[in-house]
Amino acid sequence: MLVLTRKAGESVMIGDDIVITVLEARGDVIRLGIDAPRDVRVHREEVYRELQAANREAASPTDEAVAALTEMLRPPPQH
Repeated sequence: MLVLTRKAGESVMIGDDIVITVLEARGDVIRLGIDAPRDVRVHREEVYRELQAANREAASPTDEAVAALTEMLRPPPQH
């Protein structure tokens, strides 16, 4: 992890097109401004983790869905 010291009004560059600026620092609260291209998704970490968990849950089939699909794929009985 890179650790930097910045004051209000100072910035950090990430790559060529992402700028993070310290807007304000009050006690243990820091306000950041993030300037990034529209195609770069920017989330607070806790929101990102919630989105990831929701996506994993949505992509995981239920036991009932697996059983139904297994039944549908079972070949018909031979006479």
